[in-house]
Amino acid sequence: MDFVGLIDWYERSSRALPWRATHDPYRIWLSEVILQQTRVVQGLEYYGRFVERFPTVVALAQATEDEVLKLWQGLGYYSRARNLHAAARQVEELHRGEFPTTYDDVRALRGVGDYTAAAIVSFAVDAPYAVVDGNVYRVLSRLLDLDTPIDTTIGKKTFAEAANTLLTDYLAVAGNRGSGIYNQAVMELGALVCTPRGARCEECPLADGCLARRNGTVDARPVKRGKTAQKARYFNYLHIIDRSGRTVICRRGGQDIWQGLYEFPLIETPAEVEFETLTIPVPDYLWTGAVRMPRHVLSHRIIHAVFHRLVVPDLSRTALPAGWIVVPAEKLGDYAVARLTELYLERD
Repeated sequence: MDFVGLIDWYERSSRALPWRATHDPYRIWLSEVILQQTRVVQGLEYYGRFVERFPTVVALAQATEDEVLKLWQGLGYYSRARNLHAAARQVEELHRGEFPTTYDDVRALRGVGDYTAAAIVSFAVDAPYAVVDGNVYRVLSRLLDLDTPIDTTIGKKTFAEAANTLLTDYLAVAGNRGSGIYNQAVMELGALVCTPRGARCEECPLADGCLARRNGTVDARPVKRGKTAQKARYFNYLHIIDRSGRTVICRRGGQDIWQGLYEFPLIETPAEVEFETLTIPVPDYLWTGAVRMPRHVLSHRIIHAVFHRLVVPDLSRTALPAGWIVVPAEKLGDYAVARLTELYLERD
């Protein structure tokens, strides 16, 4: 492997990103968690907001969960936002507010897996851990022409071993250049050159040693076992307002999607139904219409949602089920909601 060519390419061609200009493990951690959810362009916006609002891990730890969820709104996978918050509190309690830089300590934080722990300690202190993300899977699968599915246990083990072997080889000849720049270079190569479609092999610093290029299998790598089946769910939301402009929201609990976020009262049904078949738990309402949303696709769910609009005389004098919260309509923006609800409100 042409390590010199790879590093030279990275230093010449890599994107200038704020988390690459710091060795602060807290900010590196923030960037890694955010970038698991979104593209770099959108991630930059969220990263900037989080750093501005929570400049230190202690500031994040001392925030409320609602504050964190609201700032995360739109990224999806809200369990990661809750894990982010919980991990910050672990750092405050167990490490006196100093973000750890040893692999075992970082790996022990809530929501931190092998990849994220390796990235943090590698980028922050050049610890010798190979980073294996989606870009790295793609680069290694093509470089070594591996047909082992990356979404299997044996595949993850195979690629982890390959990544660590190459890192060890790199460190043996790297001099004072540590693992951080090497890991960043492989990841950036996957993001900019060794892309999922239309790989620009003619620009790749590793092209001469790429076995998939030699064997004509670039477009067939990496191999995946297959996608998880998506389950359809049917959500009937009740957007209730009164004549004073107040509305009702609830906070989602349990272990379901969007845990901890707010939404309009929900009646979930096993299939699509007409409004007349729903049991509405408020008296004296007037149904004024419905908004049927385009199907909302999550990783394992397809949500078919209808927002029914109901008007009642006075919510302050209406008996409401436990857990329903009455808020002025103009204050809805203060509450963290799922992207589906956000899209509905943008149409309203």
